[in-house]
Amino acid sequence: MAQATSGETRGPHEGILRRQSARESSARTYARALPIVPVRARGLTIEGADGRRYLDCLSGAGTLALGHNHPVVLEAIRGVLDSGAPLSVLDLATPVKDAFVTELFRTLPPGLADRARVQFCGPAGTDAVEAALKLVRAATGRCGILAFAGAYHGMTAGALAVSGGAPEVQVARLPYPQDYRCPFGVGGPSGAELAARWAESLLDDPKSGVPQPAGMILEPVQGEGGVIPAPDDWLRRMRRLTADRSIPLIADEIQTGVGRTGAFWAVDHSGVTPDVMVLSKAIGGSLPLAVIVYRDDLDTWEPGAHAGTFRGNQLAMAAGTATLAYVRENGLAERAATLGSRMLGRLADFGREHACVGDVRGRGLMIGIELVTPEPERREPGASACGGPGGPGGVGDLTGAGGGPGVGGDPGSRAVPGARTAPTALDTPMGPAARTPHPPAPGLAAAVQRECLRRGLIVELGGRHASVVRLLPPLTISDEQAEAVLDRLTDAITAAARDHETHGPHRQRHPGDG
Repeated sequence: MAQATSGETRGPHEGILRRQSARESSARTYARALPIVPVRARGLTIEGADGRRYLDCLSGAGTLALGHNHPVVLEAIRGVLDSGAPLSVLDLATPVKDAFVTELFRTLPPGLADRARVQFCGPAGTDAVEAALKLVRAATGRCGILAFAGAYHGMTAGALAVSGGAPEVQVARLPYPQDYRCPFGVGGPSGAELAARWAESLLDDPKSGVPQPAGMILEPVQGEGGVIPAPDDWLRRMRRLTADRSIPLIADEIQTGVGRTGAFWAVDHSGVTPDVMVLSKAIGGSLPLAVIVYRDDLDTWEPGAHAGTFRGNQLAMAAGTATLAYVRENGLAERAATLGSRMLGRLADFGREHACVGDVRGRGLMIGIELVTPEPERREPGASACGGPGGPGGVGDLTGAGGGPGVGGDPGSRAVPGARTAPTALDTPMGPAARTPHPPAPGLAAAVQRECLRRGLIVELGGRHASVVRLLPPLTISDEQAEAVLDRLTDAITAAARDHETHGPHRQRHPGDG
């Protein structure tokens, strides 16, 4: 790893950071936790202005499916620039757009592509979410929306309203099944079954206070919510529930799409065909692009009902076409499934020996490690916070979605070899007894992020309590690079936990930190 050796390289770097802090809005996020100044990048690697190199497992928050500056993306962009084609054309038809739509439709889930319509939105995913909500309301004549606890759909008003951190309740909120912090205290198939029954009861009870909604929006894997994959059977249950009641199902694939989870679209794992898909991030090949794709019978838009000046971004469409085709033709989704399972397995092994790792979960190359504060009385004798077996309350169900039969997940669909499930109390005559996960450790997670950066590794934090270390490497990551990422990450966790236990948390993570 190259180190800065002179004031000439260090000075500009520090000056740029100082000016950013003085000039930019307090709303900035990633720059707070990642004080680097990227100047060059290729694939997984970023080089900073100080001469240091980093392995980038943030990937533009999942935008860079092929990593930085992939040759096929650069070639596609240069092709448009060299052709003399217009760069922005509103919603006019162009050969570049036609090629993008053709490639996009080639990848869509069966049952949708043959009768799909596509709406080009503003360049950010949050605008596509707004368009999806407006679409189903216009098509159904209803206004309510069903959304899920822990969701993240964007930062504009409508997208925030259906996200987990909504400041005002404007939608009906449903429980999202998860294993380690199950809202019902049971996890696995039982927890998913209870979540499904709750949704059905809410819709079928005439006194629930929730009228027939215009749509249901969900993430097949909650990203910002803590890397929580939806159990396949539960997702199929939501599809049946909505279809039987004529409620359009909206799948937010902004972060999960284009091979990230080990299938081209995350809904492909369950075989579910949603009525609306919200797409952004990787579909633009690193450039801003957002669309919704939906069933043709929902296409009740009036002209101009949802528009945006920059919905005709030709460079993004060209880069997106190249990216979609490269992922499809080179089997990168299947590669993500194989490599992701291997990485989860190694992290699971690490977690079993370190009590500060509460849960390891994910799907494909969308991976999360939840860090916790083990209660001293529940540790193995002689074990340190991150230096001995996890013991009770340690690594949770590492299938990523409560594997096993029934609503909780398909047998083996995300199983990590040798993984053990999170501890539960003995069952009672009333059913599975509640279990108590360890408290989240956001201070430790922030320390791990800093230790990773010192080791030349860029990671993101997320989860309900900002205690989940997230990995979103490009789909082009090699086996050797994956091992290097895991080496640096596990070393950082061990070092941060040792310091955390000895000296206590240095600081609480800033609410705006990335």
